[in-house]
Amino acid sequence: YQQMQQQHQQQLQQFWQGQMQEIEQVNDFKNHQLPLARIKKIMKADEDVRMISAEAPVLFAKACEMFILELTLRSWIHTEENKRRTLQKNDIAAAITRTDIFDFLVDIVPRDELKEETLGVTRAAMPVGPPGDPMQYPGLYYVPPAA
Repeated sequence: YQQMQQQHQQQLQQFWQGQMQEIEQVNDFKNHQLPLARIKKIMKADEDVRMISAEAPVLFAKACEMFILELTLRSWIHTEENKRRTLQKNDIAAAITRTDIFDFLVDIVPRDELKEETLGVTRAAMPVGPPGDPMQYPGLYYVPPAA
């Protein structure tokens, strides 16, 4: 079991290392996985937002992409732990429940998806490093190299 946990931690570290390398090598900011017009529309839903620079939706698009990718990876880990090959709603709920940084989503996920018995392993049983450990969520601690 501990070997599996180490493997999962290594997958997350590789994910973030890959994301950082990808960002450092980006030259073309015109290609996006998510539609910028939709992101801009969501941003303008806030009445206080009047003007949005061209760079802001691009940054949000990348942040959203990284968020989706990490949540998917953490969900897939739960899928594999349950010896399945299809990612399900309860896998996403488990990833949210197990990861402190996703606590803001707990109220959005249906309560029946958060039941302990559907999660298999609880948050306490899935170590992700000591509190404050940068590898728990390495993206927050990334500092770009000085130009």
